[in-house]
Amino acid sequence: MAETNGDLPVDDAHTNRSHVGEGIADGRNYPGYLLIGLSLATLGLTLVALGYGFQGWALIAGAVCAVSLVLGVAAILLERRRVKRLEGHNLTDQEGH
Repeated sequence: MAETNGDLPVDDAHTNRSHVGEGIADGRNYPGYLLIGLSLATLGLTLVALGYGFQGWALIAGAVCAVSLVLGVAAILLERRRVKRLEGHNLTDQEGH
């Protein structure tokens, strides 16, 4: 049920982290975030290369974009699954609203 943490109540039934920002403080998420950022940057490079007619560079940048996006999302989902497993839940368990 709800506990009090100093002045603030904590609703353990609906909160999956003990405090706000804990997901950002967990450094194991950063490689996934960086790979997704790389995919967004290479998506821009791909579009610019296609616009100027550099098809070879567009193909290379498009491949890097796709691979980094897939690896980034996989890294974040694997970390999220690890955290959920430590909490005793499955990745697809419903929480919140």
